Amino acid sequence: MAEEKSQEKWEGEVSAQLKGSKARDVWPLVADFCSLHKWFPTIDTCHQVDGSVTGVQPGVIRYCGSTVTSPSGETTIKWAKEKLIEIDPIQRRLRYEVLGNNVGFKYWVANMQVLPIDGTDDGGGSEIKWSFVGDPAEGWTYEIMLSYYDSSLQSIAKKMEDALSSQV
Repeated sequence: MAEEKSQEKWEGEVSAQLKGSKARDVWPLVADFCSLHKWFPTIDTCHQVDGSVTGVQPGVIRYCGSTVTSPSGETTIKWAKEKLIEIDPIQRRLRYEVLGNNVGFKYWVANMQVLPIDGTDDGGGSEIKWSFVGDPAEGWTYEIMLSYYDSSLQSIAKKMEDALSSQV
């Protein structure tokens, strides 16, 4: 897990390997921008909210929501609206920014990329890299944010690998 941190901006990167799944098979799952709820461990819903742009292309805005229950039994919805700002199927990379949320993000941009482990699509395995840069998030420490990204990505990778292996 590589990381960089500055006082003014938080920057970090985490990665997860899918040893039994090729990058060309993993990429369509990552690229389906409005289906994050299928893979992300705590997201209940993810859907497109802006109808002016359709499909998976820059400008699409998604809403992601998670139901959180406090120890006292009170439930709240943690949410974020995110805009796809770049998608590159050749490099298998997408970039998005958080537009609005109630989880502490101000300026926040993240990238996800799918790479073959051995550098070729014919080899075995792939790696998902997820990186971010942004202003320090309210209510988070850098270390907790990086740990959250890492544990979430490990779960995402496992769910994707399980789904792909069941299709064989």
